[in-house]
Amino acid sequence: MAFLAAPEPFSLELTTARVRAFGLDRATVWDDAALYRAAGGRELRIAAADGGVDVEPLDAETEPVVRKLLGFDFDLVAFAAWAAGEEELAPLVVRFAGFRPTLAPDPFEMLVGAITAQQVSLFSAVAIRNRLVEHIGERVGRAWSFPTRERLAAASEEDLFALGCSRRKAEYVVGLARSELDLAALALLPDEEVKAQLTALRGLGEWTADWFLARYLGRPRAWPAGDLALRKAVRSLYGDVDVRAAGARFEPFQNLTAHYLLAQYLMP
Repeated sequence: MAFLAAPEPFSLELTTARVRAFGLDRATVWDDAALYRAAGGRELRIAAADGGVDVEPLDAETEPVVRKLLGFDFDLVAFAAWAAGEEELAPLVVRFAGFRPTLAPDPFEMLVGAITAQQVSLFSAVAIRNRLVEHIGERVGRAWSFPTRERLAAASEEDLFALGCSRRKAEYVVGLARSELDLAALALLPDEEVKAQLTALRGLGEWTADWFLARYLGRPRAWPAGDLALRKAVRSLYGDVDVRAAGARFEPFQNLTAHYLLAQYLMP
């Protein structure tokens, strides 16, 4: 194994809480105190180490995956300094110090995951996604590679319906896979243009676009105001406020604020 230093503060246990919270995820597996993913056809193992993580294998292909999965690019030091002035939020930031929001390593995987999570519990979404991964993806050690865009483009809506997707979600997933949208190029665009391009596709609404900004691109001002859990979390601390408008209060740390507000449900 090779050592990869983590930016401070960092806790692998807190950072991976979301992976463990909703049942076994076949594409991102927590097992034997380590995180497993498929990366480039190889099994990637990430385990805790003093000051960072031990990674096997660690190279130019896998390091960006690890950094994305563990949210290494978030500036938690600046966030904590800013949050110290937020009476309601500050205790959460102290309580979950070292928690780094996990980001999806692949844009297509993130969007398909968001489609499966529309209007169902995250437990149900994970179960449906696992069946999709097992039947259309490929096993790589403990984890499975998420089905590629090409594989899902070749699938039929009936195939996905048989795996537990609703007919509408099956239509959305296949439509996304077969679309001409360049997902990699979205990283070069400003937030509003990203949202405009995503929501132009059938089945991708504002909720999905906001979470793409938050959980794939890691944009600092992403604020998924339409998310029911986030609305509940905001109102539990700030009362009966307009959640969308409240995002301005957390400038320029809307994304991290959203994740820390939601952390209390992952790690009660």
